[in-house]
Parts: sequence; C-alpha cells; structure tokens
Amino acid sequence: MMNQSTHQKPHAILFPYPLQGHVIPFVNLAIKLASNGFTITFINTQSIHQQISKAGRSNINDNESNDLFSGARKSGLDIRDVSIYDGFSVDFDRSLNHDEFFEAILNDFVFHVDEVVGTLMLSNPSPNILIADTFYVWSSTIAKKYNLVNVSYWTEPALVFSVYYHMDLLKQNGHYDCIENKREDIIDYIPGVKAIKPTDLPSYLQSDDTNMVVNRIIKRAFKEVKNVDFIICNTVQELEPETITSLQKYHSIYAIGPIFSPGFTNTFVSTSLWSESNCTDWLDAKPHGSVLYVSFGSYAHTNKETIVEIARGLMVSEVNFIWVLRPDIVSSEESDYLPIGYEDNIKDRGLIVPWCCQTAVISHPAVGGFLTHCGWNSIMESIWCSVPFICFPLLTDQFTNRKLVVDDWKIGISLRDEGSISRDEVAEKVKFLMKGKEAEEMKQRIKKIKKELEDGLAINGSSQVNFTKFMGDLESILQLNHIAK
Repeated sequence: MMNQSTHQKPHAILFPYPLQGHVIPFVNLAIKLASNGFTITFINTQSIHQQISKAGRSNINDNESNDLFSGARKSGLDIRDVSIYDGFSVDFDRSLNHDEFFEAILNDFVFHVDEVVGTLMLSNPSPNILIADTFYVWSSTIAKKYNLVNVSYWTEPALVFSVYYHMDLLKQNGHYDCIENKREDIIDYIPGVKAIKPTDLPSYLQSDDTNMVVNRIIKRAFKEVKNVDFIICNTVQELEPETITSLQKYHSIYAIGPIFSPGFTNTFVSTSLWSESNCTDWLDAKPHGSVLYVSFGSYAHTNKETIVEIARGLMVSEVNFIWVLRPDIVSSEESDYLPIGYEDNIKDRGLIVPWCCQTAVISHPAVGGFLTHCGWNSIMESIWCSVPFICFPLLTDQFTNRKLVVDDWKIGISLRDEGSISRDEVAEKVKFLMKGKEAEEMKQRIKKIKKELEDGLAINGSSQVNFTKFMGDLESILQLNHIAK
C-alpha cells in the first residue's frame, strides 16, 4: 500500500480505449489500485457506459445500474464513475462506421478529455496521476497541462508492443510501408524478438494501406508513448522475458499481469456490452472436459461463409460445444447467418448464446477446449483455467498472439494454415483438441504455463514484485511533484 503521510493521496484518472477488450483490464487495474489506497476516477465514453449499464440491468438493482462502480464502493473502494462524450450520439453505430468513429477519436477526442479533466481537477482529492490506454495519442498533452504523472497502460502482450514500437525498423528493412517489393522473409532484427514471420505481425502492419486511420493511430500512439513516465503491461515477465528486458532498456516498463478481477468469475463491476446468458445448468449436465467453448470476442467481425463452415464443422465433429455468436458478428445489418434449422439439429450437444460470462464458462470443469479469436484477455483467462486453444485470429494483435500460443508456448493449434477454412478442417481440428491423444501433451504444457502465471502473482512473484516497484517509483515522482508545488 502506498505511503500517504508525506503527500496528497494518490488519485488516478483511468482512461480505457472504448472497446470491451480494453475496458476489462482497466476495470481490474482500477480495483487493484483502489485496493492499495488509491482514489480512482474511471472514465468510459457515454456509449460504452450506456451499453454496459443496459446489459447489466438484469443482474443489478435498477436504481444503481447507471453507476458501474457502486458495488465496488460498497466494498470500501473509492472508485468514481464518470462518462465522457466521444463526439457522437449514443445510438450512432460505431462498428458500422468504424473509420469515421476512430478518425474522431484520433483527432477530436482530446478536446472532450481536456474539458472533463479540467473539471476533475477541482475534485477532492484532486487527481495527480493519469493512466491512459497506450492507443490514446494525447496523454502527454493532458498530463503536462494538469501536472499529472503520465502512465501508459498496455493491455496486450509485450511482443505486440515491441513490434509496434519498432515500426521504423520494419519500414527501414522493407517489411512495412513499402511502395513496392515488400519483403516476405523472416523478421529477425527487432530487439528482444528472436524471429517473427510477416504473417504473424498485427493485421494493420500486414496491410498495404498504411494510411488507414488505425495505422495512423498506432504511429502517433507509439511516438507518444516515448514521452510517458511509466508503462505498465498486462503480461507476465516469465512468458516474455527477452522482449520485456529489451524494452526496459528504453523505458520504465513493468509487467504486472495478468490482472484479473478479485473473484475471477464473480466481480462487483460489470464490463459486458451485452446481456449475459447463464450457461451453468447446461454445462453441469455435460461430462468433464467434453465441451468446446467457441467465441470470437466483442469486436472483430467475420463473413457469413466462415460462420457456416464453422457451424457445419462443429456439427460433423460430434463434440459438445457452447458457441457465443454476437448478433453483429457478420455485420450490424445482418443477423441471419446460420444454416436453416441448425439450432434444432445441434440442440442436444450444442448451445448457442449471444453473449455470456466467459470466465464462468471456461472455468467450468466441463470445458476442455477453446476455439478463440486470440484476444489477449481470452488467452490469459483460458491459461488460468488450463484450457488449450484452437486459434482463429481475425484482426489486429490476434495474429501475433496466435504465434505466442501455437509456436512459442505450444498450448494450442491453428484452425487453418492458409486460405479459407472448410467444415472438414474445423471438424478435424476440433476432434484433435478434444479427443486426440496427441493433445494430452498440450494440456500438460498449459498447466505449466498456468503455474508461471500463479507464481508471477504470488507474494514474491515477478508480477507482484514489479507492481510493488511501480508503486514505489510512482510514489517517488508524486513526492517530487508535491515538493515542486
């Protein structure tokens, strides 16, 4: 716990990126910091705030549903819930109008941030720390204006951070942003990264259109991150030792993950953007390790043909499964994508839901495998539950995360090696993971990786030691700022 006798109590403003995969680790960080004596002001966009509130109304008291942290405060934590205008009405479809939305986040959102932070400076205690998602491009501007310690929170693996951080090397060597003759050979010159194939780079770095809004966000964000005071990373030192050690030569970076909610499956703070279906009764009726959990996360999309092939493959595999199918998995404008009569055909051994509490499902003894898009939260949660993977990356860091899971740690297999997927390939990979004797080695390896996570979070483990060091270094800079005032 931070010493508060020599200066004002630490009050951190937390700004997650407006996507569920970023909100979850930010909420868990907020709880961890508040449990260590911090006051936290947590700022979601109005759109994200309303979605979470609406989804959570079935689980919490109606008159408290608009305050996401009321349960946390009842437990004694000082976490304050604030929402911010992002430039669009709440009913604007940010998924369908992706580029327009993120163009505004890149160029205009800072003005709304400035207004909200300026008002917050009048609160008691006034904020003295800014913890912003690394993808925001304005943290040094705001931190400097309001004399806040500038902390960047990276919610993905250190490998992805390092690849983005060294985009200039990729460009110099002809692997990114080339007018012609882009190289396709192995990349072996990034400090702390032994070797990586171009096809394992984040999807935006594989694109030929380097002027896309997301590419411009990444470019500015990783120029911006060089100005911050501290970087905290939701990974574990033992999982990525060379990459983290190399990055520490440039910055004060602390691997403090995985940051889970205190109860893992039960949290007093809702983070779901959709109402959650309860799958427990269905799972209770299934044999130990017999169920494949299928989910492609909260953000990425795929096409109808892919959904149909996966659906047919799951049916052919004859394996029990729970499949989370978001209504907008294909598009906000198309929700009819399953084969006719499919749910009737699989009703005895398949359950399809629009959304669920993922941690509650993968921690259930009946679940023995996870067909995943390879979002980082999903990977950390599944390792924690010793559930191995079939990897089907769709977007952004997921391709690089797949490399870690399949090639480096060998705790999963790829759904496809190249080209479009087929139902036969899906069935084959599902049966391999769920029924194959060869998969037993993978299941033993994931238990060893889980032990590394557990050891990292233990009292003298690397993540706990790094967190304590971060807190001490943060206190030192707060004291200097206090004296300077």
